[in-house]
Amino acid sequence: MVTTQELQSDLEELQKTFQQLRDEVERVIVGHESVVEDVLIALLIGEHVLLEGVPGLGKTLLVRTLSQVADISFGRIQFTPDLMPADITGTNIVLDGDGGRQFALQKGPLFANIVLADEINRATPKTQSALLEAMQERSVTIAGETHRLIEPFLVLATQNPLEMEGTYPLPEAQLDRFFYKLLVEYPSTDELHGILKRTTEDDLPTINQICTPDQLNNMKRTVRQIPVAEEVMKQVVQLVLATHPESEITTESVRQYVRYGSSPRGGQALIQGAKLKAILDGRYHVAWQDIAALLKPSLRHRIMLNFEGQANNVSPDRILDDLARELEP
Repeated sequence: MVTTQELQSDLEELQKTFQQLRDEVERVIVGHESVVEDVLIALLIGEHVLLEGVPGLGKTLLVRTLSQVADISFGRIQFTPDLMPADITGTNIVLDGDGGRQFALQKGPLFANIVLADEINRATPKTQSALLEAMQERSVTIAGETHRLIEPFLVLATQNPLEMEGTYPLPEAQLDRFFYKLLVEYPSTDELHGILKRTTEDDLPTINQICTPDQLNNMKRTVRQIPVAEEVMKQVVQLVLATHPESEITTESVRQYVRYGSSPRGGQALIQGAKLKAILDGRYHVAWQDIAALLKPSLRHRIMLNFEGQANNVSPDRILDDLARELEP
């Protein structure tokens, strides 16, 4: 049983480590402060993230930098239309030895702590679905045998906007496996100047290791020990239920434009991320502002628009803004 004093010490250490991780990542990544923070939150709670943005905005560099600052193994999958499920999970191969022929497992890139699924929506749905077991169960099945993946394990996927040529929409079941969907916006004038200056000079920053895989696992357990008041839990329940058009407490925009609302995983993402948000703010309890800060990353990809919503180009973020205004305590 962890004492209150021990928990407070762990939380202070977590807060310090998080700030060091953020500072180190920002030595490489120019701008995108909110994206960096949300990805680090996902890293510390061990959950998957979908990064959406046009090519060239530093999404891949961000993921590679994370693996370096946390000293964790890194695997990269470049998704293409001809990629097969075995290219991701691995396969059994036949080896000739002294004892005759035998099968040996050739592990795929999923056998890493952090997996970059680059341009995930360029592969066919069949290959995209190969990630489902790994993302949910932290295991893969090859030739009928289940293999556990190493912890921590998280998939950070990049996605081009769906209106670009050569892309496929991700299956809804796979979208739901991502705890957060983050939008990587085009840099501002000052940020673009900083990017060009940093990437065209010879003096590139050296990445320092901040923590280890064991420390990440310990911090994940620490975050789960943060209590959530019953009133805050009820607020999250109301938010998730209100994304469904048939709910009695929903808004007019949800009834008009939404076909399906969030699954319970949306509430899990809100609660877990809000716990860490509170810690970073120096508090040991979750408040409404922590929930509101993660409302869009947690739920925007879990809201399925109906035909009217798609025809009117209504964004899930607009619907979530309406929900936050209506349900704010």
